[in-house]
Amino acid sequence: MDIMSLTAVELGKKIKAKEISVMDAVKASIEQIERVEKDVHSFVTIDKEGAMKRAEEVQKLIDDGTLTGPLAGVPVAIKDNMCTKDMLTTCSSKILGNFRPTFTAEAVLNLEKAGAVIIGKTNMDEFAMGSTTETSYFGATKNPWNLEHVPGGSSGGSCAAVAAEECPYALGSDTGGSIRQPSSFCGVVGIKPTYGTVSRYGLVAYGSSLDQIGPIAKDVTDCATILETIASYDAKDSTSIAREKYDFASALVDDVKGMKIGIPRSYFGDGLDAEVKENILHAVKVLEEKGAIVEEFDLDLVKYAIPAYYVIASAEASSNLARFDGVKYGYRTEEYEGLHNMYKKTRSEGFGPEVKRRIMLGSFVLSSGYYDAYYLKALRTKALIKKEFDQAFEKYDVIVAPASPTTAPEIGKSLSDPIKMYLGDIYTISVNLAGLPGITIPVGKDSKGLPVGMQLIGNCFEENKIIRAAYTFEQTKMYERPEIAKEAR
Repeated sequence: MDIMSLTAVELGKKIKAKEISVMDAVKASIEQIERVEKDVHSFVTIDKEGAMKRAEEVQKLIDDGTLTGPLAGVPVAIKDNMCTKDMLTTCSSKILGNFRPTFTAEAVLNLEKAGAVIIGKTNMDEFAMGSTTETSYFGATKNPWNLEHVPGGSSGGSCAAVAAEECPYALGSDTGGSIRQPSSFCGVVGIKPTYGTVSRYGLVAYGSSLDQIGPIAKDVTDCATILETIASYDAKDSTSIAREKYDFASALVDDVKGMKIGIPRSYFGDGLDAEVKENILHAVKVLEEKGAIVEEFDLDLVKYAIPAYYVIASAEASSNLARFDGVKYGYRTEEYEGLHNMYKKTRSEGFGPEVKRRIMLGSFVLSSGYYDAYYLKALRTKALIKKEFDQAFEKYDVIVAPASPTTAPEIGKSLSDPIKMYLGDIYTISVNLAGLPGITIPVGKDSKGLPVGMQLIGNCFEENKIIRAAYTFEQTKMYERPEIAKEAR
């Protein structure tokens, strides 16, 4: 039996039925990592000993009936910006290269309570700043479909690990599309939930009003099940929301009859690759044939989303990253003269170019004389974008969008032009600005054999609608493995 070709839920069922032991599942995951990691580089930290020890503990708890959930015993990878007690949490940055937290992030704790086994921490863009996983201090992750292409970012390590079948599922974080865009590039499924649904406690902050943790997996069933497990109200997170229901798996229904789907005209105009457009519109046609009502509409204010997002996110980043100064934890420069010089040299040596760029931009827009002109204006724009989405959701259940203007670009082609990289987030960032849920599902491939993803956007707290639409489309397709996963067999 090919354990790593199973989805997380399928593997959980086989573990519960005693067809596969937890130790076998973890061993299979570690063996696959050893086979492909030299090519893909999905991980920053791999905890073989800890995972095997945890596997034995979980097996006992399953055997005595303590753990009965669908994810009990299933290995998972965690993006390296979520704190894990006593395990390196680096944010793929030199400045946190030696940081071992004294506590575990709430979302990760929820997985551990459900019996998950953490295999390791995945590579990412440094402090989640980037769209390609090339800004990592530990080197770039590669796309398992084609090793000359990027996996997307910033959760590129998590998405590549799932695509390369190094783990059945992973956690990522999404500040401006960091789950949905790499899921599209890697041909996997990723959900960014409504802001406040999953606790941010223990997530190293980039943009506090935008960050949200979410699942990455092979199919929609896995993502709904994982989201149900990690979502919870947390008093430790002031932005956490107590929801009435967390029954996301109940939306796994093959039925979109009468569902109203909106297609924003501005999302399918100039700038969108023809093959991406063709694959997404074909997927929409499939949903229409299954009974959905599809209409085009105008969503004009989203053209202001990129400047508003980068002003707000950079402002929050400059504030959040002020704590990394070489005093309490993390990297400290070796030679310095006095406290001020130590701060300066530590941050200069510890942060990469993209992080410095955003800290400087954020400090500028928050500075005296520019605060009103840039930051306050960006906040007003954010409110107008939210209002426009509210009006759209009065008419539509789901909005369809690309996850990126193109399929995965080649390694080295994005970082040379940061503005072009920022423009690549055009279809995802407005979802974060408005606090909405979004899911990306694979809908085809381009002529180079690279995956194309379709993004489905829902209204606040209406994950179940996008899950239902995604699941319905998914029933018409089979999960396909990238070559690197096939070759490793």
